Amino acid sequence: MPQPIPPPRASGHTSTTHTPLYWCAYGAEGGERLLVLHGGPGAHHDYLLPQMLRLAAAREVILYDQRGGGRSRAADSAAVTWQAHVDDLRHVVTELALKPLTIVGYSWGGLLALLYTLEAQRHPNMERPYRLVLIDPAPLSRVFRGTFDDEFARRQRSESIRELREDLAGSGMRESDPETYRQRAFELSVTPYFARPESARDLTPFRVTARVQQSVWQSLGDYDLVPTLSSLHVPALFIHGRHDPIPLESTEQAARAMHARLLVLEASGHVPYVEQPGALFGAIEQFLVDTPASHG
Repeated sequence: MPQPIPPPRASGHTSTTHTPLYWCAYGAEGGERLLVLHGGPGAHHDYLLPQMLRLAAAREVILYDQRGGGRSRAADSAAVTWQAHVDDLRHVVTELALKPLTIVGYSWGGLLALLYTLEAQRHPNMERPYRLVLIDPAPLSRVFRGTFDDEFARRQRSESIRELREDLAGSGMRESDPETYRQRAFELSVTPYFARPESARDLTPFRVTARVQQSVWQSLGDYDLVPTLSSLHVPALFIHGRHDPIPLESTEQAARAMHARLLVLEASGHVPYVEQPGALFGAIEQFLVDTPASHG
């Protein structure tokens, strides 16, 4: 079962963004700061915890719920675009004084970090990231997105998952133990992301606001970030699970374009902070030590 999430050291809502965004901070105040971007789009930061708090052992970690998800629900029904997310991120960085800026982006958060960095390179009023850690980034082109969709659907149709669904449906647990039933149903919904299905039980449950997710992907259109990444000169670490339904080739091409480090985790799918936390956080720690941020 998921572990409890400790309360943050500080939290609040932004006042400079179009939608007030919930943020929270963990770790000792005054030290090196890391901004962690969750996946989705349309999800919220909670499901990265408590495992991602390993990063807060020696640093301050800032997380926020992106527009349209979690405790940052948009008050209007306007479409949420990737440009809106980048603009929100710009305001978060400025309002919370995240300088020098180190971004740790997971899944969609990794793609958002790259979109932000490309925009920051073109706009002098945006704080450029000093370094990037990109964990199983979302597909970096529409073609890779299609490959992911097909692979995820194939895994969902597998005989093993079908049998597990049938067992749960026939267990009577929905009436006798609704809380456990909801947990098991969630685990089955995310099982295709994992190298080992049993690991899904350790992931903190989350919800995705479908309207937000759909509008963001639509706003990207027929996108392909890979050819643009060679223009970025930012120290970066890419990490990708060998068994991630997101094609490894997407991350490999991005790492080559940026002349960045790439670590492939052989025993992990899309959720290495649950599946291979030792290897994941060891690699991140080494990268942060090797690329110290200047406060000058």
